[in-house]
Amino acid sequence: MEQHIRGVFSNQEVQKVGTGTTSRKSIHKVFWHCVELTEGENTGKVEVQPLNNNYIPSGPKRIVERENFLSDFSPEPEFYVSTVFPRMRELNKVVARGERHRSNQEYFSAEMEFNNALKVDEENVRANFGLGLTYLERNEPDKAQNIFNRLVKLEAAFEQEHKHLFNEFGIQLRKNKMFTEALDYYKRALELSDQDENLYHNIARAALENDNPELAADYLLKGLNLNPTMDESVRFLMWMLSKNLLSDEKRSVAVQVLKKARDAHTTTQAAATPTAPPVTEAPVEAPTEETLPESP
Repeated sequence: MEQHIRGVFSNQEVQKVGTGTTSRKSIHKVFWHCVELTEGENTGKVEVQPLNNNYIPSGPKRIVERENFLSDFSPEPEFYVSTVFPRMRELNKVVARGERHRSNQEYFSAEMEFNNALKVDEENVRANFGLGLTYLERNEPDKAQNIFNRLVKLEAAFEQEHKHLFNEFGIQLRKNKMFTEALDYYKRALELSDQDENLYHNIARAALENDNPELAADYLLKGLNLNPTMDESVRFLMWMLSKNLLSDEKRSVAVQVLKKARDAHTTTQAAATPTAPPVTEAPVEAPTEETLPESP
């Protein structure tokens, strides 16, 4: 059985030192944490991430073709076992302690642990989310703003493995009335994944609470065009119609989209249970301001 690539590898990079007539080139050894991908469109390719000065994988990742990787990178198993893996394990323990403190509402202890983690790896996604959530839960928006500014620059913060933290942070931004930040946060995610109807729903929620119902409707309509059967967005849009929050033009478009949603829902139900009676056309109950649905 073929083994997949995983561990620390190195390669040689040429760097220019000095300027003008005193400039020269030097060969520099660079260490990388490398993982062969086994799912998705990049299956069989290798994801490489540089080690920082503390020998922790940190910074932007890139994809390398397997053949190029095998020719350009050299394994460093002893360095991985003796140095990198123990430091990665210790960092994960520090972050986990911070997360436990936060879940127990021990916010000052959580802050200490997350800051300790960030001293080792300032781009650690879990530590940044944890610290940001700690500040939001302590009602310290100014400190949370600094973490927000860091997170929106980290593409790794928007990866699937951190989706639960991503969602929680966005909701907390909105609940702390940081509506502009919440909108920027979700729009940044949309730049990286514009086919996620949940993002459109969450932008709509933040826009509505920022007193911009027209923008909220725009994003609800975009999300429902992607997935007409998304019940949370259907209920949200129906609620907006019931409150007369839309312009005449937007109302007309919303009615057409809701009709498509109803037809799509009927088709889905019929396909799932061919012998079931037709779905009724009774509208979904409109939520109140307090119960507007969150997106998962």
